[in-house]
Amino acid sequence: MTHEPMKRHPKRHRPARRALLAMTATTAAALALAACGTTEPAADAKPSTGTASQKAAGPVTLTDATGARVTLDAPAKKVVGTEWNVVENLISLGVDPAGAADVKGYKTWDSAVPLKNEPKDIGTRGEPSMDTIAALSPDLIVATTDLPAAALKQLRKIAPVLEVRSADAADPIGQMTKNLDLIARATGTTARAAELEKQFDTRLADGKKALADAGLAGTKYAFADGYVVSQQVTVRPYTSGSLIGAVNERLGLKNAWNVKGDKDYGLGSTDVEGLTKLGDVQFAYIGSADDKNATPFAGALAKDSVWTSLPFVEKGHVHRLPDGIWMFGGPQSMGAYVDGVVAALTKK
Repeated sequence: MTHEPMKRHPKRHRPARRALLAMTATTAAALALAACGTTEPAADAKPSTGTASQKAAGPVTLTDATGARVTLDAPAKKVVGTEWNVVENLISLGVDPAGAADVKGYKTWDSAVPLKNEPKDIGTRGEPSMDTIAALSPDLIVATTDLPAAALKQLRKIAPVLEVRSADAADPIGQMTKNLDLIARATGTTARAAELEKQFDTRLADGKKALADAGLAGTKYAFADGYVVSQQVTVRPYTSGSLIGAVNERLGLKNAWNVKGDKDYGLGSTDVEGLTKLGDVQFAYIGSADDKNATPFAGALAKDSVWTSLPFVEKGHVHRLPDGIWMFGGPQSMGAYVDGVVAALTKK
C-alpha cells in the first residue's frame, strides 16, 4: 500500500510507493482564478450535520486549478473524490463522499479525519473505475491535477469535474486553503471552510506559543518518512516547500534539511548516510502499524550502525508522531500534526 500522494507517471511506480514526477505548472493566473472561483448566487450554509444542511441554491460557476470553468445546477451534494486530500476536505466540510478512491488506504493513513459514512470504493487513486463512478450518478467529481489526462477526459463524460492542484511548494499552506475554499464553493459550505481555517490558525498560534514557552523556538527539526524496498531503505525529507515543512516553520521551528525538494510537494530523497548531515536535531516521522515497510525508523534501521550512531538517535530525539495524520491533507490533518509535534517536543 502506498501512503504517498498519487503521481502521474506509471512507468516510475515502485512496489511500495510511486516516485515523484513534477506536474505541468499551471499559470499564476489560473491559480488566482482557482482561489477566487465565483458562485452565482452565493451558495453558503453551515454544514455541521452533513449534506442535509446544504441549502438549495441557484447555479454555481467556478474556475478550477486548470483554468477550466465548471458550472453546477446547484451546490453539489453527491460528490466523488479521487484523492485522499480531496476526500478529507469533503469530510471536514460536512459532505460525506458518495465515492472515494482506495477507501481502505484512507482509513489507514488518514484516521485523524475519519470517514463518517461508507463511501463506494472507486478503485485506486491513479486508476479510478469509470463504471463504478458512473453507477453512482454523482453531482460532481473532485479530482486533482495528479490524475492522468486520459482519466480526467473519461470522468468528464460522467459528471462535472472540479480539479484542484495537489500541492505547490511555493506556497503549501496557501494551496491547501485554496483547495478547501474551492471545494467549499462547489458544495455550498463556505461558512464551514472559514471556520476550519480559523481553527487551524488558532492551533498554529497556540502551538507556536507552547514551543516558545518551552524554550524551543528556533529548534532545528527534521521531518521525514521512509520505506523499504528490496531491503534498501529510502528516506524522504520534507523540505520547507512541503506542507509539513511550512507548518513547522509557522510553529517557529527551523527546517534542518538542506536537500532540494520537488516543485509541487517539496519532497526530497536521501538514504541513511544522508542523515549524517543533519547533525544534532529533533527528528520526527509518522508511520503506520499496518505497513511495516513504511516505518523503517522503528524497524529496518533498528540495528543499522549508521542510524544508531546519529546524534539525535543517541540522545533519544526521535519522535514517532501519532499514526493516521495524513501528511498531505487539509487543515484538520495539519491541526492534528501541530498537536502531535507540540506534545512530542514538550514531553518531559
